[in-house]
Amino acid sequence: MTVFGTAKTMPGAAKAAPGAAGTGEAADTAGTPATVGAAHETEGRAEVLRPHAEDTFADELAALAAADDRPRPARWRLSPWAVATYLLGGTLPDGTVITPKYVGPRRIVEVAVTTLATDRALLLLGVPGTAKTWVSEHLAAAVSGDSTLLVQGTAGTPEEAIRYGWNYAQLLAHGPSRDALVPSPVMRAMADGMTARVEELTRIPADVQDTLITVLSEKVLPIPELGDEVQAVRGFNLIATANDRDRGVNELSSALRRRFNTVILPLPATPEAEVDIVARRVDQLGTSLDLPSVPEGRTEIRRVVTVFRELREGVTGDGRTKLKSPSGTLSTAEAISVVTGGLALAAHFGDGVLRAGDMAAGILGAVVRDPAADRVIWHEYLEAVVRERDGWQDFYRACREVSA
Repeated sequence: MTVFGTAKTMPGAAKAAPGAAGTGEAADTAGTPATVGAAHETEGRAEVLRPHAEDTFADELAALAAADDRPRPARWRLSPWAVATYLLGGTLPDGTVITPKYVGPRRIVEVAVTTLATDRALLLLGVPGTAKTWVSEHLAAAVSGDSTLLVQGTAGTPEEAIRYGWNYAQLLAHGPSRDALVPSPVMRAMADGMTARVEELTRIPADVQDTLITVLSEKVLPIPELGDEVQAVRGFNLIATANDRDRGVNELSSALRRRFNTVILPLPATPEAEVDIVARRVDQLGTSLDLPSVPEGRTEIRRVVTVFRELREGVTGDGRTKLKSPSGTLSTAEAISVVTGGLALAAHFGDGVLRAGDMAAGILGAVVRDPAADRVIWHEYLEAVVRERDGWQDFYRACREVSA
């Protein structure tokens, strides 16, 4: 077996606890080049706009690993039970609170985790904004301690992104060799027994998609130029995501689809669940961006969620009025974006409290994707529903102002 790359260190395993600097052995080496270098590295991590899941939740992963006494599949950092707890949240025996990363049916998470413990790959399928990428990242972080072995699918994704490429300077100087080979994230995951991720699989051209068939069925990646191959070691698996709206773009062949166990991620079942998801995620984003706290804007979050749910479902919450749906998806992810933008407006150009006026422009931009058809739908909704709704007059006036 040819091995390329090394596994990432377990999150939190070799990191000093917050506030530990200046005590014990660290105090004896204060000011040394190594300490200064470590300080700069820590400062750099603190400035990262969006840390990887295994870094953001390193403490939770470490606490779960310490408390986890259940059987773990080969090279898994946590047991399947602990991985599910990491995603769904819970409280450990020592009192450590594990925050929910995904709010949805528990059985969906259990099936996804169990799939990764078998020899079948996992396909997360759903409409835009159902947290497919989010769940994929956190599954990889909990299972392998590394969510960065990622192939981003686009219409221009080449075969090399899934198989391997070449260092052309080495190739020209010495010919095909292992030193000249540049492993893909999938190849590295196979060699190290880790979890690879492929985002937006159906955006990738069909002939490139089919590169995965041998990888997933035979667990081997041939290197014909070297007369060699990389065999997957125990622990390897792959998570792919696909968008329901992309059906017909580059649909998976039946041969490739058979290699996956498909798990469909649904939209939030209730308005309260969606409000909770939006509030929780916006609070996380707001903390990293120094924005006001979410609780003060809970009313506006509820309004955004109500508007999005009614327009995408084509009926008001009480079921009395049928509505036309705009061309956009109006997903939970878009609601999060609208609220985050509103918080930024409130923080930088208001009094720090989220109000209807901060939300109106963001909602308009999310709803009106087709300037002709969607604008008519939006105006009809404003006049027929929002205008007549008790307690929504400020929201109606703000939306009318930006829609004029």
